[in-house]
Amino acid sequence: MKKYYIGLSITYHDPALAIIDEQGKVLFAEATERYLQNKRALNCPADPLLRVQELLQQYCPGPGEFVIASNWRKKRPLYENIIAALGCLTAPGLNKKGIKKLRSPLKNYQLHHMIASQRNHIDSGGINLARIIAEYYPDCTISFVDYHHHLTHAATACYSSPFSDSACAVIDSFGENGSMGFYHFKDQRLNCLYETRGTGSIGFYYMKVTELCGFDWLKGEEWKVMGLAPYGQLNQALYELLKNTITVKGFDCLHQSNSLFTSIAALEKFKRHDQDPIEQAADLAFTGQYFFAELMTKLLQHLQHETGSQNLALGGGCALNSAFNGQIKERTDFNRVFIPSAPADDGTALGAAWLALHCQHPGLALADAAIKSAYLGSAIPDNAVKNLIQYNRALNIQYLPDSICEATADLLAQGQLIGWVQGRAEFGPRALGNRSILADPRFAATKDNINQKVKFRESFRPFAPSVLHEHAEEFFEHYHESPYMDKTLRIRENMQEHIAAVCHVDGTGRLQTVKQDWNPRFYQLINCFYQQTQIPMLLNTSFNVMGKPLIHSLDDALAVFLSTGLDALVVNDYLICKPRHE
Repeated sequence: MKKYYIGLSITYHDPALAIIDEQGKVLFAEATERYLQNKRALNCPADPLLRVQELLQQYCPGPGEFVIASNWRKKRPLYENIIAALGCLTAPGLNKKGIKKLRSPLKNYQLHHMIASQRNHIDSGGINLARIIAEYYPDCTISFVDYHHHLTHAATACYSSPFSDSACAVIDSFGENGSMGFYHFKDQRLNCLYETRGTGSIGFYYMKVTELCGFDWLKGEEWKVMGLAPYGQLNQALYELLKNTITVKGFDCLHQSNSLFTSIAALEKFKRHDQDPIEQAADLAFTGQYFFAELMTKLLQHLQHETGSQNLALGGGCALNSAFNGQIKERTDFNRVFIPSAPADDGTALGAAWLALHCQHPGLALADAAIKSAYLGSAIPDNAVKNLIQYNRALNIQYLPDSICEATADLLAQGQLIGWVQGRAEFGPRALGNRSILADPRFAATKDNINQKVKFRESFRPFAPSVLHEHAEEFFEHYHESPYMDKTLRIRENMQEHIAAVCHVDGTGRLQTVKQDWNPRFYQLINCFYQQTQIPMLLNTSFNVMGKPLIHSLDDALAVFLSTGLDALVVNDYLICKPRHE
């Protein structure tokens, strides 16, 4: 009988579930939003009741024991318990008057809503799993463990990294007591160097900048700030106001009480409203990103000095800021930087499971000095496509088991836009060649074509280049590996016009390094395209439309394919084309 460790991210946003075995091998890891097709799955359980039976049956054969690990401590902080007793965490109490304004750029009702939502999820975390295990595996033993939130972030970053010794920074919006944790990882152990306390938060700061730009951080639109920033320039007045809202000292992040609220009020006059053109927020986005990079640099440089390590594992929501990630090696004394495929809260499901394993088996080696696979989610079986073939009366479907990459590369070289679905889905927010929309990167018009006809999103949003590792130095300055599309690097000036569709307005690209041993099928496809065009990369963006998560089922893929300007859909070895109108 086998033991399985099930990790849950029971955060109220981006919940997820991960399953590992007794050796720490990842059997499954996926954000709940994929199955639900509900972006970020806000206030949804990590273990949907009608989903978990199928997952246990598929990934946990012969179970004798389950350990369910959560990414938040059940014991809650004093402040949270006090405001709960005052009724502030109920619907009627959310706008309760007479409560002291918290020292934060966000409003009290926003913070209290987050805390209330989080508290509800902690109370109910794992309840669906417990029911299904009791019903279908009554002879199995089941135990529950919970961990500090930032520790689960650190475990995800360090245990999935190629490092045996590294510094680790977790920087996000909030945890049990503060917004950041700093660690030294060595001999498979995580030693906490410092954990912040209080409301000081770089994550909250960036959420406020997102809000001022006219975007919605509840929808995860911080991406838009990063995309818009290169269109602006530094506004000195804005910069001074932002500096008055937050400071970094050592490992601490502080809001100055004497200037915070005055500066926040002054920033409101720069806010872009819905009726205003997006370009109006470009300087705000640039200045907000500029100051973010300064804050992060101070923290990471202090961490490097404290640990002396040349290796950095970075986790937390702020680790999704690829624009800054590509600058870490230049701005700090770290020589190697690793960011996991899922550095935000969905990834902590995996960290919680690994922590539970390590608590029972201290020192168990997981790291193997290699990048661990990000392809850990659900697959679309061939049977789904066979059913489509049997009952479809319109689509042209070809089965090409020996030539699917060559055939797809031909279409890409002709300028067609392709939906590409292969194997297991990526764990994390980025499409890495298994749930991707792909295109020829050579022509600038392609970017607008995809934004307008497929993604239905703003024109300033950039697209990523997925590049063969052995050719990447030819295209990128100071190239270093970016396996999970986690770093933005500068494209060499003489190459920018050759890959215009993936060159952002500032001459950068958020690249994905592609190696044959990481993803053989995607590597083969790009290599086929290279043989035809002499360009060893493809434009790669997530297989979705704006506001929706990555596709999960064949039905999801077909819905996007048939309702957008995609020219063809590839699922495993099947090439699906729309009917020709003569």
